[in-house]
This record gives sequence, structure tokens and C-alpha cells, in this order.
Amino acid sequence: HVQLVESGGGSVQPGGSLRLSCAASGVSFRLRCGAWFRQAPGKEREIVATIDSTDRIMYADSVKGRFTISEDDVEHIAYLQMNSLKVEDTGMYYCATAGRWVCTAPSKGGRDFDKWGQGTQVTVS
Repeated sequence: HVQLVESGGGSVQPGGSLRLSCAASGVSFRLRCGAWFRQAPGKEREIVATIDSTDRIMYADSVKGRFTISEDDVEHIAYLQMNSLKVEDTGMYYCATAGRWVCTAPSKGGRDFDKWGQGTQVTVS
């Protein structure tokens, strides 16, 4: 049984930081494409960052230089360190995994990711 559980969301002021965690059971991040997505109210879900099985990383332009994705392959936890947060970063954040080939060209909305967490809310105001 695969389960992804996010934590670490909360409310911060602009310029603040949060660190999101995604604890995995029943799946190895090492063998798959890992990603963080977010969805703001009234907007489509968008990809934030991906990390593949070789630790190659991609970030959305809107978060480059501010967010850092990483994985602890021993503990099976993925992280999203978010610094210099902006109001427009507000939304529900989800971690997800997919077959490792997905990271080469992931869909914007994440339809090719087959395992999802329940999400954690981030509010910047």
C-alpha cells in the first residue's frame, strides 16, 4: 500500500520560510520521479519542482532561487524548502511520484503522476 503524507504547511508573512515534508511508505523515491505541485484557489494545479532518480532537478520559473527540493532516500522523505515566500505562493501543496521517465517531460497539471499525498496548506499574507 503506497502512502504519501505531507506536513509542514502553515501561515507565514511575505519573506518568510517554510519547509514541507513528504513521508513515503510503500514506494521508493530513489526509483521514481518525485515532484511537488501546488494549487491556488480558482487556479489550475501547477508543478513546482521535480527531482529524478539521478537527482536531476527542475524548478518552475516562479520559484527558482527561492525553493529547494530534496530527498532523503534512507528515510523515504521528500522535502521542499521554501524561502523568500510571496503572497502568490499561497496554495495547497502536494507531493507526488511517477515512473522515473516522467521527470524528463512532466505534464504541467501532473496527470502522469500516479501517487499523491493529501496536501498541506501554505498561506502567505
